[in-house]
Amino acid sequence: MRFIWFLALRHLRYRRTQSLITLLGVAVGIMVLTTALSLTNGFTQGLIDATLRGVPHIFLQAFDPQNAPPPKANPQVVAQTPYLVTKALLTRRATSGQRAGVDVATLWGLGEGAQRVYPRLDLSRLRPGSIILGSDLARQLGAFPGDRLFVLSVSQKRISLEVVGTFHTGNALLDAENAFATLEDVQNLTDQPGTLTGYQVLLKDPEQAPQVARELSGTHYFAQTWQSLNRTLIEQLALQKRVIGIVVFLIVVVAALGMANVLVLAVVEKTPDIALLRVMGARGVQVAGVFALEGLILGTAGVILGNLLGYGLSTYFALNPVRIPGELYFISGLPAQLRLGDFVWVSLMSLGVVLLASLLPLLRALRVKPGEVLR
Repeated sequence: MRFIWFLALRHLRYRRTQSLITLLGVAVGIMVLTTALSLTNGFTQGLIDATLRGVPHIFLQAFDPQNAPPPKANPQVVAQTPYLVTKALLTRRATSGQRAGVDVATLWGLGEGAQRVYPRLDLSRLRPGSIILGSDLARQLGAFPGDRLFVLSVSQKRISLEVVGTFHTGNALLDAENAFATLEDVQNLTDQPGTLTGYQVLLKDPEQAPQVARELSGTHYFAQTWQSLNRTLIEQLALQKRVIGIVVFLIVVVAALGMANVLVLAVVEKTPDIALLRVMGARGVQVAGVFALEGLILGTAGVILGNLLGYGLSTYFALNPVRIPGELYFISGLPAQLRLGDFVWVSLMSLGVVLLASLLPLLRALRVKPGEVLR
């Protein structure tokens, strides 16, 4: 074994430049793969966090809006609030130096407990006769705190509400299409006194939403969780991560094949030396093992260096998120999220590819026949 290590290390030092380029090829491929996965993780988690800032974990929609009793108690429930939701046309009159603003929004009428259901939003100023706008919606309307908006319902009833604040979830879609008012004002706007769409529920653990929704729905409600409402988005994000992983992993495969090509050429170049070693008593497996060990050394070093570079680059992006247009991607920052599992499977898969690539020079070395070469 010492003989194999001696020849492998000496050969790598002799072909120092080629060895370094081959090692860097593997390292760069792994760096790109781990960084891409970290950015994808960050985008997914950032979008989910932004969504959960402005969306309760469970929506309980009453089968009979006139008969919507409070849902039964559940240890997972942190808070709940009755709500009535409708589409409305928001208008702001033109003032000196500022044109009028008009936009359609989803208007949520919230009852008692609203601030607890939306702990990351400041709804404490919400009172009868007031409205809180999403930050992007307020910008589109040109509305500021203190302005009055006219709210027109689908039944053509109009009320006037004062803007008392804005909210920002980080999800551009939510911030551009939603507004909050009191339950009484929305009931008045829709001419539906005493009517509820249902209840919004906040849980201790958002991941438990499907199970809790089944327990709360009963005979009065149809339950929808934040996962079911965003199922298409979540599935697309998962598919995106798989596709990116596969595409970028091909870079590692190409680098490993490049390493195999270098080692095969080394076998061809060293064919006379291989034949001489065989004549001197070295077994074919020993000689072939030299080139396989070279591939293993280069691959392992490339994996280690690639992980270190990927960790460093991912950490940089985690501390300095990439700015992206929120109107296209729903969030304005693209942070990186490092996951140990990603680094582990990337390392194992890359080592597996490197080992498979090392079989090519090994088989080539085994086919060398000393008698024919020396003759």
